[in-house]
Amino acid sequence: MSNMRILRALTVIVFAARAGFSAHAATEPLMKAVVLREYGGPEVLKLEEVPRPEPKDDEVLVRVIAASVNPVDAYARQGMLSKRGLDKRPEIIGYDIAGVVEKTGARVTKFKAGDAVYAYLSIMRGGGYAQFAIAKEGEMSLKPKNIDFEKAAAVPLAATTAWQALIDTAKIDKGQTVLIHGGSGGVGSFAVQIAKAQGAKVIATASSANQDLLKQLGVDQPIDYTTTKFQDVVKYVDVVLNCVRADTLPASYGIVKKGGMIVSITGDPEPAECDKRGIRCSGVMAHPDANVLEELTRLIEANKVTPIVSQTFPLAEAARAQQQIETRHTRGKIVLRVAPEPKS
Repeated sequence: MSNMRILRALTVIVFAARAGFSAHAATEPLMKAVVLREYGGPEVLKLEEVPRPEPKDDEVLVRVIAASVNPVDAYARQGMLSKRGLDKRPEIIGYDIAGVVEKTGARVTKFKAGDAVYAYLSIMRGGGYAQFAIAKEGEMSLKPKNIDFEKAAAVPLAATTAWQALIDTAKIDKGQTVLIHGGSGGVGSFAVQIAKAQGAKVIATASSANQDLLKQLGVDQPIDYTTTKFQDVVKYVDVVLNCVRADTLPASYGIVKKGGMIVSITGDPEPAECDKRGIRCSGVMAHPDANVLEELTRLIEANKVTPIVSQTFPLAEAARAQQQIETRHTRGKIVLRVAPEPKS
């Protein structure tokens, strides 16, 4: 074969390969997602079209109807998780979703296409701010039947955090007294309801504007922290759960019964201070747990826990939602609407 004929043959092969690649790229399923290409302020979040993920054998592809916004989302966007070795700048952040199972991997047995679900996605993977997201069986549960997808999306991360702090760590019991710092926030509003469902007496702090919410949630002793120092009106509690800045901790040690416990989700209590007073202390970093979600589903369907959603934003306005979450004064939860509620 002459050199010219070889060159023509190679040219045909290259063009065929390119045409095949282009055809494949054109048919590759795409989705809209809020993508993080660089660390920075809320403005770095951009709505883009990106390839739709494909579930591995042990994964579930969920068509996202709603996703919620948490303070950790802003930390990821700012690069704070990367500094702690927890991520490598995920392209798509977001860790709470509610939606419908689109497709399951070969080894998935608990879920099938069409199931309405909610999930707490791994911090290492994220992916919630998108039309489709990957979840694993150990991160998800069937959605509670008595709430919509927006309310369901508000549950997984915040309510799991409250459960793991109060039930798994502090092991609260009926008749105990629990003080919750930040009872009107995302984690705090779930913590109040979980503690009440356990039969505990609940004291909770919030601003003047959120005293009505504390009462609505069933708080036995609401405290307006803008006018009252909690340490002046609270003594001898069994458990303190800190859901706000760690600067509430110094005044908390002295109000806990000997043998009681301080649990904090925003910074570890001081071990020496706890030892000196004969109390237990622990910081809590939540993690996905399908068993916890199933417990929460039971409480929600029994009307013992109700998600509080104060604001909703379309997916394209994720940056605005993160601006709000960064104020640290959110009432309940903020949710992103990704797709219309499916018709039942």
